[in-house]
Amino acid sequence: MSIAFIFPGQGSQAVGMGAELAKAFPAAQAVFSEVDEALGQNLSQLMWEGPEADLTLTENAQPALMAVSLAAMRVLAETKGLALEDKASYVAGHSLGEYSALAAAGALTLADTARLLKTRGRAMQEAVPVGEGAMAALLGADLAQAKELAKAASDGEVCEAANDNAPGQVVISGKRTAIERAVKLAPDYGARRAVLLPVSAPFHCALMQPAAEVMAEALAGVEIKAPVVPLVANVLAEPISDPEAIRTRLVEQVTGMVRWRETMLYLAGNGVDTVYEVGAGRVLTGIARRFDGIDAKSVGTPDELEAAAATLAG
Repeated sequence: MSIAFIFPGQGSQAVGMGAELAKAFPAAQAVFSEVDEALGQNLSQLMWEGPEADLTLTENAQPALMAVSLAAMRVLAETKGLALEDKASYVAGHSLGEYSALAAAGALTLADTARLLKTRGRAMQEAVPVGEGAMAALLGADLAQAKELAKAASDGEVCEAANDNAPGQVVISGKRTAIERAVKLAPDYGARRAVLLPVSAPFHCALMQPAAEVMAEALAGVEIKAPVVPLVANVLAEPISDPEAIRTRLVEQVTGMVRWRETMLYLAGNGVDTVYEVGAGRVLTGIARRFDGIDAKSVGTPDELEAAAATLAG
């Protein structure tokens, strides 16, 4: 059995996430406390009590989701004695989840990761005035069809494929007027359905360039170590371990497409038969099960963590 740990992105947040882990495991509570201290913010209280509108704000959701993932990973390592480098061949994360993956693999400290994600979330939100950008999911269309649709709908405005998540699930991002045109045109380009997403900004497209510049500066001031296992990078769908390459790719992924379908195909093609989605929600678990030869398990609650620990220890 060859294993990869994968880490969720924005959209998996929910009020109450991580609370059971904190109650059940002191090691998890310690992670939430460290994140609160690093940010100078009682983020854990917001995570556990809401309000949901504040948790959903990009600058809060991104470090919060990372905190849940790293809390679970620390329990596996410290409480269960299961070191990532002994159990996994790769790590990968969807968008912000790439930071969680790097922190789990020792490339970034927990405090630096929390601060970077706070900065990233705020910069992504501020890059485009609220209401001017949008994203839409195209169901039933492949990447080539999505790119053709985006080109047809652009009319001189930004409209790009942003997330290639799975066969028949591509997300486009850009100027709201262009995305609305794309939704109307979608049936002509192979999409069974096109749905505007409830997001606050048009992520992973050229409109995020101001945020990429902010992150280039933020990342320049942070130490990045080689991860203990390779990271399959969002913008490459290939593994990297060199710290400077990681720094570059983290900047590129702000505007670049998340190549998640290709990431899963890379893992499957290189011997991985089991992925553990570590953190809140089960979005990536559901996607992974659409790929032949991969068994997917979620690790976000105490019961799921105990089950994973028993399997990994075997």
